[in-house]
Amino acid sequence: MNAITRITEPIVGLNVPAGVGMALEDVSTPALIIDLDAFERNVRRMGYFIKEKGIRHRAHAKTHKSADIALYQIEHGGACGMCCQKVAEAETLVAGGVKDVLVSNQVVDLKKIDRLAQLAKKARVLVCVDDLGNVDDLSAAAIKHGVTIECLVEIDCGAGRCGVEWGKPVVEIAKKITTSDGLKFSGLQAYQGAAQHVHDFEERKAKIEAAVKQVADTVEMLAAENLECDIVGGAGTGTYYFEGSSGVYNEMQCGSYIFMDADYQRVKDDQGDVISEFENSLFIWTSVMSHTKADKAICDAGLKAQSVDSGLPVIFGRDDVEYIKCSDEHGVISDPGNVLKLNDKLKLIPGHCDPTCNVYDWYVCYRNGTVECLWPVTARGMAF
Repeated sequence: MNAITRITEPIVGLNVPAGVGMALEDVSTPALIIDLDAFERNVRRMGYFIKEKGIRHRAHAKTHKSADIALYQIEHGGACGMCCQKVAEAETLVAGGVKDVLVSNQVVDLKKIDRLAQLAKKARVLVCVDDLGNVDDLSAAAIKHGVTIECLVEIDCGAGRCGVEWGKPVVEIAKKITTSDGLKFSGLQAYQGAAQHVHDFEERKAKIEAAVKQVADTVEMLAAENLECDIVGGAGTGTYYFEGSSGVYNEMQCGSYIFMDADYQRVKDDQGDVISEFENSLFIWTSVMSHTKADKAICDAGLKAQSVDSGLPVIFGRDDVEYIKCSDEHGVISDPGNVLKLNDKLKLIPGHCDPTCNVYDWYVCYRNGTVECLWPVTARGMAF
């Protein structure tokens, strides 16, 4: 793996927490660190799965927001391209060398649509649609810039978020896309986001089975109208095995598998055990900064260092101490044995990896206790 940024010392103006070759112990905290060995195994494992099933993987960059990681997933994990959620994310990925991007979201603002059309001059660009009027606006922008924008009609297959009902509403939009200049109907977006973190195996499986049936019936209805789906896309880290084995979906959109987080450690398999095919590779590196109470330590990773929407972080590799509370700049750690000392370093598994990554400018990537490379969080803050 090539080091894309070689910095020997932290540079205050660039907010760089580490330098290549530095010992992990010397990295400034709090920092977002990646265990490269675990990360690479995760990428390979997903690559093995898609190859075995004969399907594609359009990895979701909303997890990492990094052009460097995206290119690694394409080169080493067999990803056919990237998903992202915002036009700005797509622009950043394409600028970083990605040539195939799906904005797995609706783009309805006219200025954003115009940017999307301009981006289609540089890469294959796809977008999700769930509104007939949006089709007209996308077509006008594509004609204006002399490009083709590929469209996936989004089905609400249980998440209760974006997307139309399966069946006839999908066919209606697909027909309009096929008759609109500058656009191409490329298939379906059917991501059951609400199922990803359902901890119980049978409940999670039932939600996806219901989604798969809706999608399969819709594909048949489209075929009856001579509308073929190049892409039937969806699936995430919590459910990919179901969609990937369904014979209906042909393109996965998993993201968190490369890192994993504390909430995914609560998702169970059919034996009631934690799903274990992917490893924790992403951590918040934090230091003990105060220990004035015998049973309590304070670390420097608080609310501003992470997202806690899916719960508090878990301290990696330790069962003698527990992260129990946080405020803006402080994390409270229960230390009943009074074992922690000032400047002790801990790895925190974030409760939710995706929004946590958006807090940082850099990934500090290490192997065998040494910083090997730094990756910028290229699309950090790209929310428009």
